Amino acid sequence: MSAVTTTPTLPGNLARNPRLSRWLRFLPEGLVEVHAGKVELGQGILTALASIVADELDIDRSRVRMVAACTRDSPDEGMTSGSLSIPDSGSALRQACAEAREIYRRAAAQELGVAAEGLQLQDGTFASGLRSISYWALADDTRLERDADGRARPKRASDRVAAIPQRLDLPDKVLGRPRFIQDLVVRGMLHGRVLRPPSPAAKLESLDEAYVRALPGVVTLVRDGNFLGVVAEREETALAAVDRMRRRSRWNESESLPDESRMVEWLKSQPRETTCIAETGDAVLFRGETRERNRTASPVSAALRATFTRPLLAHASLAPSCALARWRDGGLHVWSHTQGIFNLRADLALMFGLEPASIIVEHREGAGCYGHNAADDVALDAALLARAVPGRGVRVSWSREDELAWAPFGSAMAVDIAVELDADGEIAAWRSDVWSNGHSSRPGRAKTPTLLAARHLAKPFETIPAINMPISSGGGSDRNAIPGYDIPALHIENHRVLSMPIRTSALRSLGAFVNVFAVEAMVDDIARGRGEDPVAWRLRHLSDPRGRAVIESVASRAPWAGWKPREGFGRGIAYARYKGNGAYCAVAAEVQLTHVVRVTRLAVAADVGYVVDPDGAANQLEGGAVQATSWALKEAVRFDRTRITSASWEAYPILRFTEVPEVDVVLVPSLEPSVGAGEATMGPTAAAIANAVRDAVGARVRDLPITPERIARAV
Repeated sequence: MSAVTTTPTLPGNLARNPRLSRWLRFLPEGLVEVHAGKVELGQGILTALASIVADELDIDRSRVRMVAACTRDSPDEGMTSGSLSIPDSGSALRQACAEAREIYRRAAAQELGVAAEGLQLQDGTFASGLRSISYWALADDTRLERDADGRARPKRASDRVAAIPQRLDLPDKVLGRPRFIQDLVVRGMLHGRVLRPPSPAAKLESLDEAYVRALPGVVTLVRDGNFLGVVAEREETALAAVDRMRRRSRWNESESLPDESRMVEWLKSQPRETTCIAETGDAVLFRGETRERNRTASPVSAALRATFTRPLLAHASLAPSCALARWRDGGLHVWSHTQGIFNLRADLALMFGLEPASIIVEHREGAGCYGHNAADDVALDAALLARAVPGRGVRVSWSREDELAWAPFGSAMAVDIAVELDADGEIAAWRSDVWSNGHSSRPGRAKTPTLLAARHLAKPFETIPAINMPISSGGGSDRNAIPGYDIPALHIENHRVLSMPIRTSALRSLGAFVNVFAVEAMVDDIARGRGEDPVAWRLRHLSDPRGRAVIESVASRAPWAGWKPREGFGRGIAYARYKGNGAYCAVAAEVQLTHVVRVTRLAVAADVGYVVDPDGAANQLEGGAVQATSWALKEAVRFDRTRITSASWEAYPILRFTEVPEVDVVLVPSLEPSVGAGEATMGPTAAAIANAVRDAVGARVRDLPITPERIARAV
């Protein structure tokens, strides 16, 4: 019999983009130009990817030039989201560099007339005895004009060199040098602004166009249905023109939004798509339904039921969204801080009936967002306005009010949990029901554009309810709804609400934030009901050694055993493995209760697999913990039956610098495959804070944010 040969599987996004020249190129001047499809959002991903390239090619990192993602010449890596950049892009680049290294090794061996296996490689130079030759002396673009075959072997994790803490993007930001989308200027650039309707259901009745056009410096006014925009020579003129439009326009408004105070009832009353995402053992049913239990199951002595909620949440980026667009020779060029250059291009192609190849989307950095904010929406605004002035670039910025009222929100959610306990107070069965809108309205994934202005045109595009990604891909509202502990019987259902009067989409950690909050609150109450230490309970019900390690690490870091109870203070702990297959993370929180809740300290322990950039990973975990603290204590989108009312920092408060807790991060060493760190702390942080409040006051707050008023009601 002949031996069976198998083709190696290409890792990450290399399988989708196997052409090596799409990823990197050796430049004669001693540099390596790297094109990745992932984008810099302030998370330091380009630094980490540059470190991977330098490590795998055995060159100094100063030789690596990371090129901003562009649809013209970057590999299509989809979205920069879900803590997937290192697992997907990092693994792809590592393999591509390993293959490039071996291609050039063979070329060097041939040039030097020696065996490839005997060559030593240091800072890009292959050497054999006294003879040597570098990547750059061999530089030839045709060498990488081939597809990866997966046969080259990247370095073992134990042989890799971790990055030094030197971010590529920070010098410009610290020194105030132009770097952001707002700094971009193209020749002949004009300025655009858009007037949004006063409320989601508003219809334009009239507009005094002559009054707006009469303003000196106004180039043109664009009116298409409910979409109103202006193009001007200067930005202050565009702002003044929008103010004129606001004062001289009439709108017909109507109530279209739910009752904010009854969001749970609204979620449960709407048309929905129900999916069972997990069922093991003899799980209890919920909402009064019954099932004949397996005769071998433990007898039930008690049942616990609770509902946990979160409100709609805004991205609340410190800088509003911005984009620049230019039409020329029948094609469109867009500069954007989108998280997905190819996804945005796909929606723009649908909008304008163009072939995708005639549209270039080029990334420029903007304010970090960690989810689907208005970066894509403002790109369409810029394209619509630029179409009225062919050949001229038009830069459009949103206002703070538009950013907080019109960007996609993270969905409001309700999680019902029912638990059956046996005579020993142990879990016999667990059921969760998750109620939420979908968590993705990102562009490029539907038959119709999901961009905001697409619904405001005279011939609007269909609005499609937000979707959830499959649970195998991390899920959406159901993300982390399955408890990570050893539970004998589970039944988990996800109810995707199909009505969407308020636009929802991806926000950092998606449904994991509230699901982990709910699960960890419930298990904390179960442990306390048994009179058992919450850390001990978690360790006793967790067989995964990596999960146990982060819990033990954070308990030691807290320090948990040395806690001395004090009036007005509390401590709490929480744990989750992000998505059930990503980073392991445990958080311990200390809180102080006065007239407000103040988080004084957070200890974070995480296992993210092999760490490419320790400083970057720690920054990601810390940043997630701080944002989760803000969500847990302060943030909620407010609205009446007509419009969003939290359209200012006063109405939508976020955590202030003076309120940021001390955050102590420890990375548990691991040589397992790398996973992302950016979203792992979100759920455990909120849950740990909630459990600390429970410890301090002896009562459970199940609705976020945890405000003094809700604590008083719980007590």
